[in-house]
Amino acid sequence: MSGGMILLIVVTVLILMGLGHRVLDRLRLSDKAALAILVAIVISTIFIPDIKLTDNISFNIGGFVIPVGLAVYLFIKADTGKEKIRSVVGAIAAGIAIYLVQRFVLPAEPERLPIDPNHVYPIVGAIVAYALGRSRRGAFIAGVIGVVISDLIQLILNSINNIPVPTNFGGAGGVDTTVITGILAVLMAEVFGELRERLQGGTEKKHMHFDKGHFVSTLGEDQEKDKEQADRGTDIKNKTESDETGGDIDEKK
Repeated sequence: MSGGMILLIVVTVLILMGLGHRVLDRLRLSDKAALAILVAIVISTIFIPDIKLTDNISFNIGGFVIPVGLAVYLFIKADTGKEKIRSVVGAIAAGIAIYLVQRFVLPAEPERLPIDPNHVYPIVGAIVAYALGRSRRGAFIAGVIGVVISDLIQLILNSINNIPVPTNFGGAGGVDTTVITGILAVLMAEVFGELRERLQGGTEKKHMHFDKGHFVSTLGEDQEKDKEQADRGTDIKNKTESDETGGDIDEKK
């Protein structure tokens, strides 16, 4: 069983145990939706063959269509334009980084590596995706789309140089690369994001609370509560003074 499939099973078990609820909230996913997506990736990867577009281009449902569809959904649901820009920049940078590592860093013979190259690409992509995507959603989007961009770069260069090498989006080892990159990027965003918030003494959104996938400002609510407390204090003070004077108010003539 591949590393990507093992990771999917581990994540599924954690969700069934009730863990990771906060991360899923940030990703705008319910437990049921996340489980459905994970099961769909596993089943489609195992039982649905790659779909050919041309002799040299094909794609896999579980390793390409489902993760990319989820990334698009998260992009649409992003809170701000700034988060969307970070996701796009992170995806482009991650794609370039993965391609450069594949082309110039790793040896031509994968057998010379102590680990599977399909496990090296996710690490590189996840680091870049988190560094630029920052948020959980941004990191996942940048990680998954970054893998696709690296494949597109290779496809374009092969076409330019008339190299008839097949490009399989999300197929074979591509499933591992896409799945591990996305999950690892989110995990890094969660761990390092939480650590950064603690070192800073709290999140920059400390005046906001998280509700159904959105940060909602509590500044107005706090001001209203302060005003109500002040008014209540004034009423109590006036009542106390009235009781002390027997309810009479002396007027100076």
